[in-house]
Amino acid sequence: MITRSNLAEQLREYQLRSKHDWSSVSFFSSTSNLSSYRVDVMVFAIWELVILAFLVFSAVSLYFRHMQPAFILACVTILLLLCMKIIKYVRLARKKKRRMLLPLSI
Repeated sequence: MITRSNLAEQLREYQLRSKHDWSSVSFFSSTSNLSSYRVDVMVFAIWELVILAFLVFSAVSLYFRHMQPAFILACVTILLLLCMKIIKYVRLARKKKRRMLLPLSI
């Protein structure tokens, strides 16, 4: 049963989610409040550093003509990028689902 307080709570959550939806980290984050937004930014920065490290190690191993480690590191980097994309789409789907819970009159 939909009550007035339930609708007000959903509207408040929706406004909090939409307030902090900035495009600078839109590749990875979709958040509901500021503290989890900061956590998502930190996680995003850590993912970026790990991917950058794998790319650098891959280039260094290519420089020293170690083909197998370079190929493995490049594959791990590609897998990490794919995981980031999948996580982004899952979070966007959750966000769309939450938006659809709000009635159209709001």
